[in-house]
Amino acid sequence: MKLLEDLNWRYATKKMNGEKVSQEKIDFILEAIRLSPSSSGLQPYEILVVSNPELKEKIRPIAFGQSQITDASHLLIFASWEQYTEERINAYFERANRERGLPDSATDAYRTRLIQMTTSQTPEQNFAHTAKQAAIALGIAIVAAANQKVDTTPMEGFDAKQLDALLGLSEKGLKSTAILALGYRDESGDWLAKLKKVRTPKELLYTHLN
Repeated sequence: MKLLEDLNWRYATKKMNGEKVSQEKIDFILEAIRLSPSSSGLQPYEILVVSNPELKEKIRPIAFGQSQITDASHLLIFASWEQYTEERINAYFERANRERGLPDSATDAYRTRLIQMTTSQTPEQNFAHTAKQAAIALGIAIVAAANQKVDTTPMEGFDAKQLDALLGLSEKGLKSTAILALGYRDESGDWLAKLKKVRTPKELLYTHLN
């Protein structure tokens, strides 16, 4: 029941008050992201944690002037792999096998199939898939923040190419997919804060096939 209460409490905050989120809460949210599920466990993305005021000022016009960018305590920038590579996949399996105490040969067959499948696809197909994995992590981050009573604004409204250039993401083989602003709501300045939460009715959302 607590989880449903947290989800009912949260909303996409339109105005934040500039109050800082404690490092303990930030660490909780980041650990929830780290524990997020992803296809084959690869977690094909990186998270940039931005708290520097000057950098947030530079990001704000790239995000079309949204005030949450600078009023937030922290920004989490989700940057997905541009494409899967043999090196990236091998690095994951080598680390996983080492931590699990398994020989590399234990996952050779699966690893080979995965490399063949992903490298046969176009970079566009690869990125579409890695972006979906980042979206799962974004959802987990929103839920974790709600659990800590930290407000969030998930954003796709920004110029990804400009943000990538500002942060040097292309050099790392990454592309930005979402920004999550973390902070606390300013109810006096947020038109959405006191409005009823509206979601699709159950009878329209679910089809039960028994």
